[in-house]
Amino acid sequence: MFRETMGAAIEGARTLAQMDELSRQVWQAHASGAVDDAAAQSLAERLHERRGSIRAGIVPVGVPAGSVSLFPPRRRPVSPDRIASRDRRRLLACSGPMPPALASRFTTGELAVLRIVADEVSEKGVCGLCIDAIAARAGVCRRLAQNAIRLAEGDGLLTIQERRHQGRRSDPNLIRIISREWQAWMRRARRNQPKGGGCKSLHPTDKRVLTPGMNRPAEASKKLPERQGRLGDNGSRQPVRVTDTAKVMR
Repeated sequence: MFRETMGAAIEGARTLAQMDELSRQVWQAHASGAVDDAAAQSLAERLHERRGSIRAGIVPVGVPAGSVSLFPPRRRPVSPDRIASRDRRRLLACSGPMPPALASRFTTGELAVLRIVADEVSEKGVCGLCIDAIAARAGVCRRLAQNAIRLAEGDGLLTIQERRHQGRRSDPNLIRIISREWQAWMRRARRNQPKGGGCKSLHPTDKRVLTPGMNRPAEASKKLPERQGRLGDNGSRQPVRVTDTAKVMR
């Protein structure tokens, strides 16, 4: 009786969850002695066949026909100005992104990538840029940026924290620098960097620098030199104030 009832339930099942529940009931009945070995094996085979037919009819929701992924295919990024990209990565590589002993392990393009990572870590404590943004700033391709970061991770210079999400696009990886030698190099570079771009701010009232159109502040009038004048009517000499520099020279 149990075998016929379970067979009808298996044929009427439409989801994999129902099949799992029926399979659990079959083996519970076998454990209690309500079904012998032959009947349990026959029901298990029917469950397997029915589960395969249900799986064959499942179609992923949202995936276009003939496509293997819900997301559009990745387009290969191309630099609009290859000469500018070349000059940028050479400049970044020659700017001293890491100690010479560590920099000797990497190529020019890889050093440019690590310079972008080091700048983000120095400013924010962690680099959360996506790999495309790192590659664009460094003037290299996406694959070279990935290889540079993986090589640095293999040498124990940094760590990579992946942030994957099931069923949706993953977040960019978090990169942290753990090399003490590299960290000391970055701190030294920040101390040597001039603050405010190296320009000293001047107050508008500073007398040493006056912008065009600004009136010069009034200064206290200086006392002009005096000399003895002619004799007055009473016989005393009257002082004469000289207002012309040429008269003072004479």
